[in-house]
Amino acid sequence: MASSELLEISDLIVDFDIETLARQPVLRDEVIEQFQRVGDRRGARIVADMPATGGVIDPDYVDRLLVKVHCEMQRLSEEFQHGQRVFELLVPLLDTFAEQGIRPPYRIVDIGCGTGYVIRWLAARGVFKHEVELLGADFNGALIQEANRLKELEQLRCQFQVTDAFTLAEPATVYMSTGVVHHFRGNGLEQFLGQHDQPGTQAFFHFDFQPSILARPGAWLFHYLRMREPLSCHDGVISARRSHSATTLLSAARKTSFVSGMYCKHFWKLPIQRVFHTLLGIRHELVDTFRRSLGRRVGRLGPLK
Repeated sequence: MASSELLEISDLIVDFDIETLARQPVLRDEVIEQFQRVGDRRGARIVADMPATGGVIDPDYVDRLLVKVHCEMQRLSEEFQHGQRVFELLVPLLDTFAEQGIRPPYRIVDIGCGTGYVIRWLAARGVFKHEVELLGADFNGALIQEANRLKELEQLRCQFQVTDAFTLAEPATVYMSTGVVHHFRGNGLEQFLGQHDQPGTQAFFHFDFQPSILARPGAWLFHYLRMREPLSCHDGVISARRSHSATTLLSAARKTSFVSGMYCKHFWKLPIQRVFHTLLGIRHELVDTFRRSLGRRVGRLGPLK
């Protein structure tokens, strides 16, 4: 690439009014020009192949494509047992809330949930000792429509809404996401994390790619072997390259009122880095109880401050 700027196709082929979440038209030539400007010829070619009417990329085509891409992402999440990983972190958090006298139901909100794999996994397989409410939030109506279709098909007790997760009438007890935080850059990352600071919100955690010398070639090899859609291959590799370091994530998180740290950076105490690391934030008064609730997994938790 001729520029250090990295762009994801999925970020540029959809646009929403930030206030109403109404879909906005996207001009194909403008998106192509953005990829050409940063020297990403492959990204430009993928967008150039998308159908357009009057220069506007066909929104129905985009919706169908994004649903396909999220289906491919779900397959990878299943292979990596990501639902189980989320559940294993949620359980000690919920135990902590109960021990500290925070009354259920505990509202778990997945930000940028897409077709809702994590929430659906938790609804189908997560055996919780405490009453929970499971909600997925996303700006994209087509993805939420598919999430709700799958929820009904699978007969699950959970909810999916086209909404800004931070404007819900009842804030989350726990906010979480997967593969979302790298989309926020600079001040945008601080603003995103600052929105978690709401009455009733006790913790947040965000899974995302962990930067390493193997991240770029590993992401390229894995996505090109396992993905079928060109957009999936392109954006999957770019996502790994755009991922934030632990230092960047913690610097932004520690400007909130939460105590924060990284979870699961390495395999046990070995110097081998995991593909994903997790930014964790929790209220200060809950830290000691949370450490006890983690049990033997406390060794995966970095310093909280």
